[in-house]
Amino acid sequence: MIDRSRAVYTQQNNVVGTLNVLFAIKEFREQCHLVKLGTMGEYGTPNIDIEEGYITITHNGRTDTLPYPKQASSFYHLSKVHDSHNIAFTCKAWGIRATDLNQGVVYGVRTDETALHEELYNRFDYDGIFGTALNRFCVQAAVGHPLTVYGKGGQTRGFLDIRDTVQCVELAIANPAKPGEFRVFNQFTEQFSVNQLANLVTKAGEKLGLDVKTIHVPNPRVEAEEHYYNCKNTKLVDLGLKPHFLSDSLLDSLLNFAVQYKDRVDTKQIMPSVSWKKIGVKTKTVTT
Repeated sequence: MIDRSRAVYTQQNNVVGTLNVLFAIKEFREQCHLVKLGTMGEYGTPNIDIEEGYITITHNGRTDTLPYPKQASSFYHLSKVHDSHNIAFTCKAWGIRATDLNQGVVYGVRTDETALHEELYNRFDYDGIFGTALNRFCVQAAVGHPLTVYGKGGQTRGFLDIRDTVQCVELAIANPAKPGEFRVFNQFTEQFSVNQLANLVTKAGEKLGLDVKTIHVPNPRVEAEEHYYNCKNTKLVDLGLKPHFLSDSLLDSLLNFAVQYKDRVDTKQIMPSVSWKKIGVKTKTVTT
């Protein structure tokens, strides 16, 4: 959502890249199982429950099970919608087997493997472009920056621990779709609003002696700031997912991690610098 060139690159990279993978499967390994890491952002925030990929509706006396309507919220999310449509078509037309993991917002930094050594730690995004809400709030609390709640803060999404991301992908691979089947799993474990996350981080920070404040900043995105949100997420649990729920101990761990490495934080990257309404043709330089 930075500018035209990034929007074009994102769509080209995701849509064309996925098409190339689909043609490669058809040409060289039709029996393999494609697992696509998608996003809950494909659905948007409808005023009805969000099902896992499909919805059964009755219209004018006739009933059918159809793909759940997509109301993607950015050019990135739209690219993932296009990917889903292309994969679903090739499952029907070519008999490809595929699983679409519509993932929620990921938080955390450690998996069992990366915890083995400090040099295995992955990046921890906290900036206004790639940083996700909970990770951003933990970094902001660690460096003494007010928590930046966009708009009213009622935006609600599905969230999951990064360890559950790994677990969900593993479960999908271990339990492949049938030939010609396009499965959709909603990959998240809990739902939170932005305000709820800010309150949780504030309380956890106080226990560690941090003086955590919250500010409401103008929302750089185009999204509903107060809305209904209720998503189904039973299919991965049925396959054996054992969720790591957001606990006080996990929040303490996240905050301690942020405090430990707070000298690496570039505070100039914290405030949002990209406006979705002001996106234009001219290439925008994002300073680092």
